[in-house]
Amino acid sequence: MSFEPVLLARINKPDSPKLEGYRADGGYATFERALKEKKPEEVTAQVKDSGLRGRGGAGFPTGLKWTFLPKDHPGPIYLCVNADESEPCTYNNRILMEKDPHQVLEGIMLACYAIKSRCAYFYIRYEYGTAYRTLQAAVDECYAAGLLGKNIHGSGFDLDIFLHRGAGAYICGEETGLIESLEGKRAWPRIKPPFPAIEGAFRKPTIVNNVETLACVTQVMKRGNDWFKSLGVPPDPKNPRDAGSYGPKLYTIAGHVNTPKCVELPMGITIRDLVDKHGGGVWKGRKAKAVNPGGLSMGFVDVNAKLKDSDLTEYDIPLDFNGPGKVQCLGLGTAAVTVIDDETSMVDVLHNVCQFFSHESCGQCTPCREGTGWMLKIVDRLRRGQGRKEDLDILVEVSDRIGIMPGTTICGLSDGAGWPVKTAIRKFRAEFEAAIKGGGKSKYAKALPLVGAGH
Repeated sequence: MSFEPVLLARINKPDSPKLEGYRADGGYATFERALKEKKPEEVTAQVKDSGLRGRGGAGFPTGLKWTFLPKDHPGPIYLCVNADESEPCTYNNRILMEKDPHQVLEGIMLACYAIKSRCAYFYIRYEYGTAYRTLQAAVDECYAAGLLGKNIHGSGFDLDIFLHRGAGAYICGEETGLIESLEGKRAWPRIKPPFPAIEGAFRKPTIVNNVETLACVTQVMKRGNDWFKSLGVPPDPKNPRDAGSYGPKLYTIAGHVNTPKCVELPMGITIRDLVDKHGGGVWKGRKAKAVNPGGLSMGFVDVNAKLKDSDLTEYDIPLDFNGPGKVQCLGLGTAAVTVIDDETSMVDVLHNVCQFFSHESCGQCTPCREGTGWMLKIVDRLRRGQGRKEDLDILVEVSDRIGIMPGTTICGLSDGAGWPVKTAIRKFRAEFEAAIKGGGKSKYAKALPLVGAGH
């Protein structure tokens, strides 16, 4: 079955960011038809029945999330758009915002109509200056055309969209951290419950959706559920908790590949096919050793590890919501697939990862604040050629004890910080042990004393 991109179909057109060009391709007709022909509850039901799951990382069913709002709430109800795209090597949302902002805005309008919200906040990371300016221009066009504001097209539906720039903190990608930042406070995630659908922005019911998710809402309402479910992977009959992995997905290919890019494909392509057919293969004629299947926080795939009772390897797992979890990764995440070649030290890679998460911990929870810092110090010691074999067990123990899953932190940042540590050491332990045995000082390590390691 041939696949034609829909989310990225317009990005190469010269007028792709403009309202006139979007209108010429049928843009906003779906929203206008929904205003005239559908009740808000019908839009929610269609999105729920489509099987659309959030594209931001967790993969929670979008329509189901919308139903968590209190019934007959007097308002206001808010929609917060999470465009704080800060996971390393992830830029699928940026492409949508810069190249086809009206597709995203139409998804926002449909979502707000469905949840009876009259106000949407678009929270965008500070570094995305071009995306911010492009979106603001698109919002201004919509106001001028009567697609935003009071009594849109005489329907009685009002909607305002406000853009809000973040300040560069990774933690603002967590939905309650985003809300805290939006309110002008330090972006410390909130204890849940209550969840944002009950008490979110300004203590009012709030839905937080990702940019790509809202672009998918546009396509679901435009093309229908049969089309959406014709793409991707149906639920696993052996797993009653599996809701399926339907629809198109934006995958970013990064790292040691010949052609890094963002591509749109049906859910479920394997890592091997994504890298070889769409990423141009591994660079410099080398071979892949490890892969991040969905951003740093998802952990590592060992491309040479055989799957149980199969001739296939972890390199052949499908990139859907279930595939990475079958090989001990945290999940699909942002679908940012980062390839690491066979001449790269996993000690160096893990050091880079630990630096990132230690720096980006918000510091609210002691296990995360201290745990990410100590993991960095221990890996730094390994990298300097001063490591001990017991350091590997300490790293795994720390990574297993921080996060929501072991119940020691408020948000999942430390789960994401620990997952690459535990998977790197469990899957590439021989490489770490060889580095320790050989005094494996990295050629990139700085000749500085390890201050405050305490071991």
